[in-house]
Amino acid sequence: MKRNIVFVINYFYPDYASTGQLLTELCLHIQHDFNITVIAAQPGYAGEKNEESKRITHDKLENISIIRIKLPKVDKQNKLSRLRFITTYFFYANILVLRQKNLDFIYTISQPPILGGLIGSLGKFFKRAKHIYNIQDFNPEQAEAVGFSKSKQLFKAARWMDTLNCKYADHIITVGQDMQETLMRRFADQKVTENTVINNWTNEQEIIPLSKKHPKVAEFIAENGWQDKFIVMYSGNLGLYYDLENVIKITKEFKDKKDLVFVFIGEGAVKKQMQQFVQENSLEQVYFLPYQPIENLKYSLNAADVHMVVNQKGIKGVSVPSKIYGVMAAGKSVLGVLESGSEAHRLIEKSGCGVVAEPQDY
Repeated sequence: MKRNIVFVINYFYPDYASTGQLLTELCLHIQHDFNITVIAAQPGYAGEKNEESKRITHDKLENISIIRIKLPKVDKQNKLSRLRFITTYFFYANILVLRQKNLDFIYTISQPPILGGLIGSLGKFFKRAKHIYNIQDFNPEQAEAVGFSKSKQLFKAARWMDTLNCKYADHIITVGQDMQETLMRRFADQKVTENTVINNWTNEQEIIPLSKKHPKVAEFIAENGWQDKFIVMYSGNLGLYYDLENVIKITKEFKDKKDLVFVFIGEGAVKKQMQQFVQENSLEQVYFLPYQPIENLKYSLNAADVHMVVNQKGIKGVSVPSKIYGVMAAGKSVLGVLESGSEAHRLIEKSGCGVVAEPQDY
């Protein structure tokens, strides 16, 4: 008899968010072993408009039941807008978990910060189900690293709350060895919840090395006018945790290198700031593109000569840039801006697939 599991993961197919893509693959992989229900937001990670009027809608992906929540539009640069978005999701996600019947497992991720784990804690208490907590990012450590707030009391309370989530969970998954070390520090000398390191991944049957002369890769390059250019690419979230607002300033140093282009593919909170810098400095060799359709990702990744994989200072042990797995699957060289000893830094050093600089040491 199949057991029942609910995934509360805010982003799911067809959203572009990396966690959405990864957990869609996971659910598809285990769909014949469990009765799966996914609770997620309506697609809109990349800013696409959603015309759905109902607050709660039901959907299906193969054998997976999906319950989608319509959320208010979010301005990622506005703290109040983010708060409204997160609390709306938290409220309705909890209601939907409590409506589930005969629940055996609740699988949550660390998004929204702190509240993702709390959904699992509340669900475990009221539904008597086991809670699997997948920590993709440690918060408030991540918010602290980028100075999201100056309130030490707020950070202390948030860390206490999320540590309680960790203690009450039945199993914790971290996505890097350095993150497991952070988990151990959270527990200090107390017994640590059973936990496993499961790295994020990419589908190596879909993302494969291709020559820049491959028809689809060459077409992507030609469409953007990058023939005979050396292409330095960043593909992923243009968010707060990558120091991209400072990385973009380095492109100015290469203003006279006409055979070199910098390409930033994705959406996020600092994109407008980056574009403004490019416009103010008349940088003609810097390009911004939206997220590429998943089916075209292998062509856009293979268009680059070098990929940037970057993290903000202070993110070591807090988060792992999952984009590195797709870049490595495409067989591309990596220019890492990563703290020494972090998961991605270790991976680059061990495999010899690129070079690494410390964040802010530009």
